[in-house]
Amino acid sequence: MNPFVRKVWHRVGLVSELPNLDDGKIAPRCKAFKIPIGQSPVEAELDMPGDLKDQVMVFKYKDKVHAIDHQCPHSSFPLSQGHLFDIEDFGIVLSTGITCPKHNWSFDIFSGRADRGNYTLKVWEVQLRDCGDTDKEVWVRRKQRIG
Repeated sequence: MNPFVRKVWHRVGLVSELPNLDDGKIAPRCKAFKIPIGQSPVEAELDMPGDLKDQVMVFKYKDKVHAIDHQCPHSSFPLSQGHLFDIEDFGIVLSTGITCPKHNWSFDIFSGRADRGNYTLKVWEVQLRDCGDTDKEVWVRRKQRIG
């Protein structure tokens, strides 16, 4: 496999096209894209996601754009059917999590770490690029491995 293929950025839309999901409900307001390695993104259906392999889910939570694998690493269930929540300690927000509704497992959307087991949710890199006076383009790529 060509090591440079993993470095490809993919344009998935505009920031203005992603509503804030501050209420924690994800579908149908997020976007999902199938991005096989070395190919261009194709928007995926949230109602019938089909094969979740190579799908990235893009959404905005508390005015920050995130991109994570669409499938739960534990059960391969579509995370677009889950919900977002703040990870808190004594009322202080430490991070943000997503819960898979199939088995109620949760994952940190910044680190990918699970609340149990050794499963890790793949977190994609997000880049916002200027495209005009007020809006920005959303670009994503698979997170680079170090080492």
